[in-house]
Amino acid sequence: MNRLAIARALVLAAASFLTASFALAASGPLGFDDARHLLNRTSFAAGPADIEAFAALTRERAVDRLLAGTGKPAVTPPPAWTGEPFESLRRFRGMSAEERKLAVREMVRKSVELQSWWLTEMLVTPSPLTEKMTLFWHNHFVSSQQKVRSPQLMFRQNVLLRRHALGNFGDLLHGIARDPAMVIYLDSASNRKGQPNENFAREVMELFTLGEGNYTERDIKEAARAFTGWGVDPDRGEFVFRPRAHDDGVKTVLGRTGNFDGDAVLGILLAQPQTAELVAAKLWREFVSPNPDPGEVRRIARVLRESDYELRPALRALLTSDAFYAPESRAVLIKSPVELVVGTLRQFSFTTGEPLPFVLGVAALGQNLFAPPNVKGWPGGEAWINSTTLLGRKALLDRLFRVEEMRAMVAEGGGVEPPKMAARMTEGRQRFLQALLEVQFDGAKWLSQFDGRPQQLERVVLASAPVSEPPQGTQGIELIRHLVLDPAYQLK
Repeated sequence: MNRLAIARALVLAAASFLTASFALAASGPLGFDDARHLLNRTSFAAGPADIEAFAALTRERAVDRLLAGTGKPAVTPPPAWTGEPFESLRRFRGMSAEERKLAVREMVRKSVELQSWWLTEMLVTPSPLTEKMTLFWHNHFVSSQQKVRSPQLMFRQNVLLRRHALGNFGDLLHGIARDPAMVIYLDSASNRKGQPNENFAREVMELFTLGEGNYTERDIKEAARAFTGWGVDPDRGEFVFRPRAHDDGVKTVLGRTGNFDGDAVLGILLAQPQTAELVAAKLWREFVSPNPDPGEVRRIARVLRESDYELRPALRALLTSDAFYAPESRAVLIKSPVELVVGTLRQFSFTTGEPLPFVLGVAALGQNLFAPPNVKGWPGGEAWINSTTLLGRKALLDRLFRVEEMRAMVAEGGGVEPPKMAARMTEGRQRFLQALLEVQFDGAKWLSQFDGRPQQLERVVLASAPVSEPPQGTQGIELIRHLVLDPAYQLK
């Protein structure tokens, strides 16, 4: 054997040894910090008991445990009106101005109840990953109550998203294309033979499947013809297909020609590699980092295609990857308003009453549930943070951890509003303050988890070292306040 051959053999042997050593480490227990990282990316927050339970598991077993608990219906009973007869979409016709005003007010009331229901489910769910993925798809397949104008249809869409949240992407795509809220939001109901509306065809290609630049205007026009005749029965709120409005002629979409209907076009889109890559890249941005690794995205996309678009295998491949646990993937994602608020309430075991303050709180911070800003949804990432929202985030957190002080003021007769102002308070404002006073945090009990292990407190609460170290001797509730108001608390 010559020297070159010997050198190659040594290099191969060393590479094999290092690969085996790394694989052995990766297949061992997660440890505290990796378990914390996994749970805080896949749930809203994690306490020390959950972290320690997962710390003893391997990556694969930990992820399998998370995935095994997903896919179940919501445990929170929905508002009673969701089971009542459907309110016709034509109900505003013929109303007087006063009747319309009252009907709009009632619709707003139901919309707030719907938001409160979902936020409550996020707070109490035994499967936070299910809710995170439901929210993920809500921001992928965007609809908004402002245009749909039916809380009942928005509730039904939420149920659809939850049912398929970690199921099959193809089934979800076909389901959402027929979802009445989506049909209304993207104007499919006005898509008729001879007068095609291209809104849904455009968004299903640009935002839902292929991504910008992977189709032509001709593809959009031809696909729009395939979706003609899809609509909603305005009195029952159900999807209907109207054959007379359907263009049954030959179409050519992405190089394929045939007498396609809408389902056939969706099948063509699912067959394109770009669709799996778009989904994989969005999952990467949700769980790993703002900048997807092209090679890793292709790997996850391949898992998606090979499993016929089953989401669990793809998510498992992502959450067990070296890239997910890499140092450069830590503390690089910004918590959304929902993650910040729900995560804080869950992590610190707050007791809450009516969730209205938190519904309004996340909306004020830029994430109004059931009402994304446009068809592209919330941009997320650094867009969550500006001078206004950062101050708002800190004010909300500070108020949460000072609610006992506020309650004490009320008990002493000091009130929270000057008497004249209190007399003029609206009913909504009174409800808000009353709900806020129902919030409770038992700081001593929560801190007792760390007896004998004070160094773990910071590791549980923050994804990285604090920007500002607590002053010497800071402890108890003051230490918690210092940590949650540190900029590092905004990261996950």
